[in-house]
Amino acid sequence: QVEVVESGGGTVQAGESLRLSCSVSGSASDEYVMAWFRQRPGREREGVACMYATDPSKYYVDSVEGRFTVSRGGAKNTLYLQMDRLEPKDTATYYCRAALRGTSCQMIHRPADTRSKYWGQGTQVTVSS
Repeated sequence: QVEVVESGGGTVQAGESLRLSCSVSGSASDEYVMAWFRQRPGREREGVACMYATDPSKYYVDSVEGRFTVSRGGAKNTLYLQMDRLEPKDTATYYCRAALRGTSCQMIHRPADTRSKYWGQGTQVTVSS
């Protein structure tokens, strides 16, 4: 049973930083395409950042470019999101997705397919002004 678990959310003031972590367990694969999504109050789930398993390239949506940094950990199937200069509009539940090999990071620019494999339960980030 594959399980995706996020951690690191919390409440901060505008301008502060948070670091989210994601890990995947229960799978022999180490080739997941891993991405961060978020769901802001009253809105659909949207992409934030993405990385492939063996490609160091990083992909972001415009709204976080320059403030957020995605990275993969030394352990297989781990993903981080360093969020700096947080703004109240970043308040959301942040989800990690481990997608099957062959999935494109373009997924962060499309509506989130929550029926597809594999999603975590989310971690809440609240930014106060």
